[in-house]
Amino acid sequence: MQTRQARRLPWLGLWQRFSSLLRLPPNDLLRDLVYRRLFTSILISSLGGQITMLALPLTAALLLNASPTQMGLLTAMEIAPFVLFSLPAGVWLDRVRKLPVYIIGETLLALTVATVPLAAWMGWLNMTWLYVVGFVLGTVYTTAGSASQIVLTQVVERDRLVEAHAKNALASSGAEVVGPGVAGVLIKLMGAPMALAVDAVLVLASALILRGIQVKEVLKPREAGTRFWDELKGGLRFVRQHSLLVALASAVGGWQVFNNAAQVVQILYATRTLGLSAQAVGMSYVALGAGTVLASVMGHRISARIGPGPSLVLGLATSGLGWLTLALLPTGFVGAPAFAFMLFMFGVGAVLIFINFLSLRQAVTPTAMLGRMTSTMRWLILVPAGPGALIGGWLGEHVSLRSSLLFAGVGALLVSLLAWRFGPIRGVLSLPTPEQDEEPVLGAEAMPGALGEAEIGGNPLTMEGPRDGKT
Repeated sequence: MQTRQARRLPWLGLWQRFSSLLRLPPNDLLRDLVYRRLFTSILISSLGGQITMLALPLTAALLLNASPTQMGLLTAMEIAPFVLFSLPAGVWLDRVRKLPVYIIGETLLALTVATVPLAAWMGWLNMTWLYVVGFVLGTVYTTAGSASQIVLTQVVERDRLVEAHAKNALASSGAEVVGPGVAGVLIKLMGAPMALAVDAVLVLASALILRGIQVKEVLKPREAGTRFWDELKGGLRFVRQHSLLVALASAVGGWQVFNNAAQVVQILYATRTLGLSAQAVGMSYVALGAGTVLASVMGHRISARIGPGPSLVLGLATSGLGWLTLALLPTGFVGAPAFAFMLFMFGVGAVLIFINFLSLRQAVTPTAMLGRMTSTMRWLILVPAGPGALIGGWLGEHVSLRSSLLFAGVGALLVSLLAWRFGPIRGVLSLPTPEQDEEPVLGAEAMPGALGEAEIGGNPLTMEGPRDGKT
């Protein structure tokens, strides 16, 4: 009997250790019901997003035989709404409740994605159709994405923003590990256009979950005589006068040029230069998920150890190294592993960039200015993205697909060097605080204390650009 109990004790000890790893610490954000709803929402929406991330460009590249220039135009159509609508959307968002904006946007996203398999089934699908779909998707990301980021600052204390963004990235990363493989199988079984129907169902489910959330958001009435354009200029003026925000916009905006130059050709490079099938491309994207999971788990620790500013610069360099490696390695037996390595490095780099970028810009901004700051910063970093996509497409069509990747890799490394050498980013070793929590100019504000009165809270998926991972 004693011998049998002795045999059981090691197994019991291992089980207790495993159970302790699964047990959340007392102060973990996931113990908060409001934040837990956010985490679930991001997980579901991100799983669907992985299908769109692969199926939409594969539909263009394989079914419609798109050229590199057309792929660049498709990406540019997703970016165009950020350039056109971000600034006025910021003023508008400071006047309205944020959660309904997200729910309506998520529903529109599902309906728009669903038109692609419908058009393919009816024989109507062409590149013009995809351009329109891309433009509508970009418009949803412009408004609903900004709204979701503002709600996060109401749910989470400012000094825990890096932790919150890291956990959000972990939710997305979990989907990125599983999603590409699932997407590859769906594309093989159903075809790329029909696989998008699954994304539509998942995003619609996310919207239905968000409908059950009750957030009491108190809007401060606008002062009499304030004008829309005065409020818009107030947001631009706030960012322009803050040296850290200017430096962040310059660094991440510069990186977006090269990120989008790589994005428009990497599917073409995988399918046409490396000869990978759609399913093999999907399996390669599992490496992207592995990279984002690693950075999401370690990102908060890295930021705490070396500071959010240096951590952001590290992300810029990491993604650039991935593109440069793929561009320089031969296309033989190392081609497919090099493609997976590039995706892994991009996943690590993008998470490090954006958990720190989002946290820093939110941490220094007074509550009343969050809407206009968010939209102004998104506008500043995505204005360069459109030209970057067009440059990548032009290089891919008139020089080579490899040249676009080389341009992206060298450029991103140069941006990281400049961000480290110049400006205040390098010296930001902890999250700063806003100089004031009242902004005398303009508009409505969502009072952060209102969340304490909410019966149940929730938070939509944070989106920073076209759904390509973390951009």
